Amino acid sequence: MSRLIWQFAAATLASLVLAAPGFAQDGDWLHATSLIGEPKYPAGFERFDYVNPDAPKGGTVRLSVTGSFDTFNPILPQGEAATGLGLVIESLMTTSLDETSTQYGLLADAMRYPEDFSSVTYRLNPKARWQDGEPVTVEDVIWTFNKMIEINPSLAAYYANVTLVEPAGEREVTFTFDQAGNRELPHIIGQVPVLPKHWWEGIGPDGNPRDIGASTLEPPMGSGPYMLSAFDPGRSVTFTRVAGYWGTDEPVNVGQNNFDQIRYEFFRDTDVQFEAFKGDQFDWWLENRAQRWAQGYDFVAVQDGRVIRELFEEPYRDSGVMVAFIPNLRLEKFQNAKVREALNYTFDFEELNRTVFFDAYKRINSYFYGTDLASSSLPAGQELEILESLRDLVPEGVFTAEYINPVGGSPEALRDNLAKALELLTEAGYHLDGNRLLDANGEQLSFEILLNGPTIEVVALPWQANLERIGIAATVRTVDSPQWTNRVRARDFDMIYNGWGQSLSPGNEQRAFFGSEAAAEENSRNFAGIADPGVDALIDRIVFAEDRDALIAATKALDRVLLAHHYVIPSYTIRQARVARWDRFSHPDRLPEFSIGFPTVWWWDEAKAAKTGMP
Repeated sequence: MSRLIWQFAAATLASLVLAAPGFAQDGDWLHATSLIGEPKYPAGFERFDYVNPDAPKGGTVRLSVTGSFDTFNPILPQGEAATGLGLVIESLMTTSLDETSTQYGLLADAMRYPEDFSSVTYRLNPKARWQDGEPVTVEDVIWTFNKMIEINPSLAAYYANVTLVEPAGEREVTFTFDQAGNRELPHIIGQVPVLPKHWWEGIGPDGNPRDIGASTLEPPMGSGPYMLSAFDPGRSVTFTRVAGYWGTDEPVNVGQNNFDQIRYEFFRDTDVQFEAFKGDQFDWWLENRAQRWAQGYDFVAVQDGRVIRELFEEPYRDSGVMVAFIPNLRLEKFQNAKVREALNYTFDFEELNRTVFFDAYKRINSYFYGTDLASSSLPAGQELEILESLRDLVPEGVFTAEYINPVGGSPEALRDNLAKALELLTEAGYHLDGNRLLDANGEQLSFEILLNGPTIEVVALPWQANLERIGIAATVRTVDSPQWTNRVRARDFDMIYNGWGQSLSPGNEQRAFFGSEAAAEENSRNFAGIADPGVDALIDRIVFAEDRDALIAATKALDRVLLAHHYVIPSYTIRQARVARWDRFSHPDRLPEFSIGFPTVWWWDEAKAAKTGMP
């Protein structure tokens, strides 16, 4: 799936309408829907509370991206779409940053759906215009959706429950589903990006018809607040604020989109990228290394205050995460759960945290880590009832043992953990022959750990050494972002380091993460290749949950079962964003509750920029 589609999907992946107060009866138009309770902002609201409506417009913000790009086509299944295209291309609905899973009208000014959630109708905003002045039409919405599922197999699978898209009036479009009771489907549709049919079916500057099914580096036209004004292929893209943008005064946009230009610089090496930040080649750095955060900021710009370091907890308040080493279950060597469990016993997080990470991290023990959706203790109440109903499909251990990661941190603990790993591997049919761990055919257990850049080498290499101590031949291979992306898409890997983000309202995206059908899809986020009937049944319990309590219980049950299968070797996380920035910007006194809001609600501060030095 293209990077842009994931940008839009991130706002809807893990979204579920659960509260009766936000329910849309037949015929009732809603300006917004809250996925948990009432929307904060009523119909006719003027702006979001967290913005500065008088924020000055102007200046340039320079951001960085690890990786590259080779297309401006947002829906292709192959290639790397340029970061930032979401500034050009808008969706039917948009989210607020101070609510959990709530969306408000953008290209559509309202939506409604029947009591059984079997369809949804969106009503287009009559003000919505493409950047050439043409109106956004129902035909644009239908054409975009049909092209997405025609061209991109992953999107076709994700929207497989949509059976018909048709006009319902001059400004209304209805999406009909093949099932009732799936409360998330109406809101997934609300985050579909909309493209201008007339532009994509028109003639390009080369005199040839444009092709939505082909890659292109022609800057696309959209309806958004910015246009793609300049680029250096694979290296940088510049977006310029659109004069006369149709949505400037829409309540969801007031006080936002304050920079005249937003520029992205692309880097293939993170060390080079950080040196570029130190050299004032871009403005904002999200630190992902504990050691560098502790020891790498002794340069002059930090010492004299031109570069500010700050911790932000806002982005983690409504999200959970699983980050891990993920084995490819499509390979026979990883299909035995005892082998996967044994690998976890060889990973010494505590030693890494003490010696490398300055005790900055916590070990992850849930696929919904950091939320009230994470399983703990033994199952009880409604969660236990759900698991009992699927007893023949889930591991017996979910009823008798809480999931606990092995604990290392000392030579004695590591020795005991390696011994336990060998015990599990022996039960799985392996035996030690000298310094090699062999299967029944005399083949050594070996695998490659594929990394996207060098950042995780400091984690993978000590783990490799531990694996070697019990006869496993692991190699660490670091590649650049395009190579890593291509190999993961093709499932050409033994093991990768990756993960899944989760919201407080999981739903249909769990099928893409862990469902059996997604295991066979090249571009799905089911990286591990999980194909298990018990997991599928629990995902359905989440998707069709009737209320919040049922959703939480089903999610905890799913979490418990995923952990019991030992599909991954959990890694670690920190629940704060470590940010360094050149001090040229200001923000509202109160940031939104669930986001840093940069650069969306921040602005260029001329006085600060004058003191810091103009880029």
